Amino acid sequence: MKPGTQEERGGLCIDSREHRLVETYIRTNKLHKRVLERHLNKTGVYRSQHQLLMYVFRHPEASQKELARLYNVSTAAIAVSLKKLEKGGYIRRLVDEDDNRFNKILITEKGRSVVAESVDFFKKVEARMFAGFSADEEETFYTCVCRIHENLSAMLEEEEREGQKP
Repeated sequence: MKPGTQEERGGLCIDSREHRLVETYIRTNKLHKRVLERHLNKTGVYRSQHQLLMYVFRHPEASQKELARLYNVSTAAIAVSLKKLEKGGYIRRLVDEDDNRFNKILITEKGRSVVAESVDFFKKVEARMFAGFSADEEETFYTCVCRIHENLSAMLEEEEREGQKP
């Protein structure tokens, strides 16, 4: 029996095509994250804060409650990130005139500048990622990733339903 063979591992098959695909997908995702974080570190905005900044840019006057719901975190967690963004001069918060329990979040010129710089960078990264791909290959890749997402979502939903049964 050769070292590292399936028999040596007790019959567990971890060298399947699917497993190699998943490992490659995970490594690629981590690499993509490193590339983006290297850029974000230069902006002075952390990744989670950057996501908030991008959302506020696309949705002027978004509320703190809306952000918490969207990112599935507490309003307190959003408040901490927003406070840091506000302190850095990237956003401003205004109390809603109609309901003082709500804050409207407005992006500042400094925030817009970070968003514009990031959008340019993201476009460069995406162009580099898909260099040499045909439009058909990109569409096939998109279709496959969407199907993987649907399959995993369905799996989670099934497990949640199973967990709720008496």
